[in-house]
Amino acid sequence: MERESLLLLLMTLLGGLALQPFVWWPFGGAAKLAPMQLERRSWRRLWYPLVPPLLVAAWLCGWALREPDPVSDPLGRWVLGAACAPFGLIFARAAGRAVWSLLRDPIDCGVSTVGLIQPQVVFSPFLAKRLDDGVIRAALAHERAHAIHRDPLRIWLAQLVTDLQWPWPWAAKRLEVWLEALELARDDEARAEGADGADLAAAVLESVRYLERITTVPPDMRLTGTQLAHARLIGDAGALRKRVSRLLTPLPQDPCGSSAGAERAGLLLIPLLLTALVLGTVYGERVMRLLLGMTS
Repeated sequence: MERESLLLLLMTLLGGLALQPFVWWPFGGAAKLAPMQLERRSWRRLWYPLVPPLLVAAWLCGWALREPDPVSDPLGRWVLGAACAPFGLIFARAAGRAVWSLLRDPIDCGVSTVGLIQPQVVFSPFLAKRLDDGVIRAALAHERAHAIHRDPLRIWLAQLVTDLQWPWPWAAKRLEVWLEALELARDDEARAEGADGADLAAAVLESVRYLERITTVPPDMRLTGTQLAHARLIGDAGALRKRVSRLLTPLPQDPCGSSAGAERAGLLLIPLLLTALVLGTVYGERVMRLLLGMTS
């Protein structure tokens, strides 16, 4: 079998198997943290289950560097293909949904941030004419915070990561927790830049009313942010009352918190991947011979 074909099949099979024990990673819930801290922690929790498959992929790449082409595989392409089929279908579904979310026609959400690489704020004139100037400024401040952090790209990646863990419910719950924390964090960031909380609450409520009047938007997409590759002002419908109440209270003294944990987690992954690559280069042939009975 060609080395690259076998590598792809093994990544699908072993990576899918490595993912399964970690899809049950707890979603964490609404801890008593500042929204910015909760958003960062929830973002990391989205990605933790994918670390083992990434390490397996790095290890397999190290193994492939030492293997001749073609590789002798006693199991055969079709046997491995059948074993990989369940995980391959899940990965293909995730990739298809990610592409479809980019190709689908845009939906009028009133005010939103669009664009994966260069985010831009889109404000419907039909919504703007219903709002006072202060409310418009507050909504724009919230969306500019989304644009600064490239949240449309992050939402798209978060949905992809969640789809890779389909059909287990914990992944969707982690996404829900992160999306709620994301909106609270951007609210605090907008208020820290001078936006009035009451104006921002008014913008959120008016955006909800605006979307409720749009009959062309599917009901399951009016108040959720999971299937759209852009960030919206209203966020999750289930947290609407809590969010508006929070906007009407004074802004906490330290709305941002510390990002040291996120930086440490990112820096730790790189040496782990390099270590897995080296181990695959040194011990990969021996392990694969035991695992699949392969001979060079």
